[in-house]
Amino acid sequence: MTTTSDDISRTIAAASKGRWRKRLVWLAIIAALGFGSWTYYAKSQVAAVTVYETTPITRGRLTVTVTATGTVQPTRQVEISSEVTGTLTSVDVDFNDEVAVGQILARLDDTRLKALLANAEASLAGARARLVQAEATAAEAGADFAAQEELDARGLLARNALVTSKATNDRARAAVDIARADLTLAEANLSVQQADTGKALIRSPIKGIVLNRTAEVGQTVVSGLVLFLLAQDLGRMELWVDIDEADIGRVAVGNRAAFTVDAFPGRSFPATITQVRFAPETTDNVVTYKAILSVANPDRALRPGMTATAAITVAEVKDTLQVANASLRYAPPQLSPQTQRSGGGLIGLILPKRPGGSSTEGKPSGHSVWVLRGGVPVEVAMQPGETDGSVTAIAAADISEGDLAITDQHASK
Repeated sequence: MTTTSDDISRTIAAASKGRWRKRLVWLAIIAALGFGSWTYYAKSQVAAVTVYETTPITRGRLTVTVTATGTVQPTRQVEISSEVTGTLTSVDVDFNDEVAVGQILARLDDTRLKALLANAEASLAGARARLVQAEATAAEAGADFAAQEELDARGLLARNALVTSKATNDRARAAVDIARADLTLAEANLSVQQADTGKALIRSPIKGIVLNRTAEVGQTVVSGLVLFLLAQDLGRMELWVDIDEADIGRVAVGNRAAFTVDAFPGRSFPATITQVRFAPETTDNVVTYKAILSVANPDRALRPGMTATAAITVAEVKDTLQVANASLRYAPPQLSPQTQRSGGGLIGLILPKRPGGSSTEGKPSGHSVWVLRGGVPVEVAMQPGETDGSVTAIAAADISEGDLAITDQHASK
């Protein structure tokens, strides 16, 4: 078979025509992809709207408190015990009885104590008599010795008689000293027996109320056994609370507080800190410090041992702008470097990056707040002040009450 030049020309023309057809097909595909991408991009630009979550800036009083728990205690609590051993013959008070200073609470059998007291009184009487006797003997011996000395001076007395008279006089004077010492001892013994006899009557040392008693008639008690627990007038109480070590630096004597107890859930009791102790208390590796608060209790609603939760006021600003703490943690997202750089080449032109597709969380400065003005977030400088954990007092020249502080943002279609 012979190939002519015409055949070759027709073959070349057919091949060239096929290549152009393929090029046209690819160009059509690329054009379609580009059109679709730009259409999607345009729709994304129009449909994706940033929604800002805001909270209004307010003005008013800001109170900062520290919370602590503790128990209600009497201002003074006294344990009453017997100082002598004996058997209780009567118990004159009961739970919740009010008592006065010196009032008899209980009585011990004092039969033995009275006998010992009588013996001490008799010993004292004997000591006094012996002293009188010794003094009389000493006076007699002294007079005899003086006469013997006068005779000796005249040479009318033997030397040994003078020595004997002097010795008798010295013994008589020593006997007086002994008798006086015996009298002192007898008086001391009588005082002890009188005191012990008086202790058979167990009396109250304070004005207060009987919180507890363990004394029963017929009970044999020994020295040191607690029979009664008394509390001073319950019209004024104390609240002992544990302050966390993280808060102790803000708590001081004179701070006002308010507390509640489970018995009266709808009632708040005022109190004032009167003491903050330096000694630490450690429980399960948690360090706390004891604070004592003074509490008025005129109606005696509060009782010893009640568990209380107190809110201690440590700072107060009467008139200040306030912003939610969530606003202080907000900052607009920052575009990542990859997003800021445009895509290159044909694919970059065909498939542009979707807005907001890649960004990093903004970092708050701590000295500014973002405010929404005309739908646009604006950063405004401010100086933060006291905070109660939910809002913070701020000072700023370009912020007014009612401005909307941004707390968060999200995209919406």
